[in-house]
Amino acid sequence: MTTATTRRTARRGRSANSQQPTANSRLVPWARLVAAARRARGNAYAPYSRFAVGAALLTADGTIVAGANVEISSYGLTLCAERSALVAAVSAGHRRFRALALVAGRGTPASPCGACRQALHEFAPDLPIRLVSLDGRTRDTSLRELLPLGFGPGDLRRGRG
Repeated sequence: MTTATTRRTARRGRSANSQQPTANSRLVPWARLVAAARRARGNAYAPYSRFAVGAALLTADGTIVAGANVEISSYGLTLCAERSALVAAVSAGHRRFRALALVAGRGTPASPCGACRQALHEFAPDLPIRLVSLDGRTRDTSLRELLPLGFGPGDLRRGRG
């Protein structure tokens, strides 16, 4: 694939290697969601990695809830931006989500870590996700693509047999 092709597809809102957006993801106000994630990234506390991340979740009722990563010197207590947004949304009473935007890094857009994928799966296993780098590269994906065999509430019910 040529560099020109990559630039064209990035401007259209997805990378050349991403899946076509689903019908649901076309209804998402991606520009607003990405802007909220960018603003949240500005509030990140990342003194150790210097890798600031912003995330924004779109709830079922159209509310946008943002979060930033918060690093702690005891690294295991660090909170990623995706889980920060999820915890804020759930704390505000939201349980259903329509989309997630994530803004971080340069070059290939960063993807949620495994813990964030699992936490998001609890509430929205088919969540459309837009990954955006600081230099404008974009990749549209879904939680199902990132975590194809996620473990969820239904698995617990089946295990009680």
